[in-house]
Order: sequence, then C-alpha cells, then structure tokens
Amino acid sequence: MKTPTLPKLKLPEVDFKALLEEFQTLDPKDPGLWPLFPRIVIWTGLFVLLLAGAWWFGWGSQLDELDGKVQQEATLKEEWLNKKKQAVNLDEYRKQLAEIDRSFGALLRQLPNKAEMEAMLVDINQAGVGRGLQFELFKPGSEVMKDFYAELPITIKLLGNYHDLGGFTGDIAKLSRIVTLNDIDISADKNGGLTMTTIAKTFRYLDEAEVAKQKKAAAAKAAPPPKSDKK
Repeated sequence: MKTPTLPKLKLPEVDFKALLEEFQTLDPKDPGLWPLFPRIVIWTGLFVLLLAGAWWFGWGSQLDELDGKVQQEATLKEEWLNKKKQAVNLDEYRKQLAEIDRSFGALLRQLPNKAEMEAMLVDINQAGVGRGLQFELFKPGSEVMKDFYAELPITIKLLGNYHDLGGFTGDIAKLSRIVTLNDIDISADKNGGLTMTTIAKTFRYLDEAEVAKQKKAAAAKAAPPPKSDKK
C-alpha cells in the first residue's frame, strides 16, 4: 500500500523591490496614507528606541536600586529573625548572665584585696614552717597589673625532705586564696636533703581606682599618636 504524499507548502514570494519603493514614496507630512508594512516597521523601531531611551535614562538605575533594596530586605529579615530568637531566649540569657556573675563573684572572692596581701604572704610562709622546712629565700617581686587583678610573684627556696616538700605543695593548694607554684626545680644538697626552688604566684583584685587607672592607661596606649604640626 502506497503512503500518501503531502503537498509541499509554497512560501509567498517577497518583492523587496516593491517594499523599498514603498519606503521611498512615503510622505512624512501624511503618515496616515503610508502603506501597512512601512508603518509597522517604523512604529516598531520607534517603540524599540523609546524602550532603549527609558532604560538608559531611568529604568537601569531604578532596577539597580531595586536590587539593592531586595538585598537590604533580606539582610533586615535575617537581623529581625536573630533579634526575635534573642527576645524569645531573653529569660534564659538573663539566667546565664546571673550564673556567670555568681561564678565570677566566687572566683573574685578567692583573690585577696590589697590589705589582705600581707596575711596571704604569712600563710604561704606558715605552710612551709608548719612542715619543718627551712626557707633559704622568700622574696616577693614586683606586682604585674592585669585587667582587674594584680599578680605577685614570690621567689622561694626551701630545704627539707621529699615528703615535707610534697606536703608543702599540698598545703599551698588547700589555701583559701589562689596560689600557684611555677618553674619548680628540686635538687639534692650536699647533706642528703632536697632543695626546692620555685616561683609562687598569688593574686589580688584591684580596687575601683586601680581598675580606672588600668582602663585609662589601656585607652591611652590604644589611641593614635597626635599629628605633628610641622609644615
């Protein structure tokens, strides 16, 4: 059985010469009499030029501004969500802050004030004497100021036996105030005993005047140097 063949479609021929003549015979004073094709081409071209001009003189900057506003909106939404989360958890944050204040206060109470430092040094000395140790050196150094506390290093040299020296370090750890033993060096002496050299560090908190002085010094250090008036 033969497959039927479809008739071939024939595209209409375009007379470019006649179209060109239509454009050449246009009367600019009477557009209403122009042929259809030239009118379509000219009005389409004018419409395209109008769109290009509007884009160039206004729409481009407005669209850029719109993109910026969209990005700003996204940023503001994210900030709003973060603040909303913080507001929802505000009570929990307050509880955590109160707990931090309590913990900080407990730690601060372990630091003596300026007036109590002398008693602190006596306690360290008594911890060694109570163990029967002999002090060859007990020399407090210069205080090192920190943000809210001062650190006092004390160079100590003790003579005694192994168990008494160990007991001394345990007694230091049990003191009500914070004392650390650093750079511990133990060596045997000529009499068969042991010599322990260490730097004990104890701490005290600064009073309000000292804290204010520290902040003022830190601010002065961070400030840029004054500009020279030399010309």
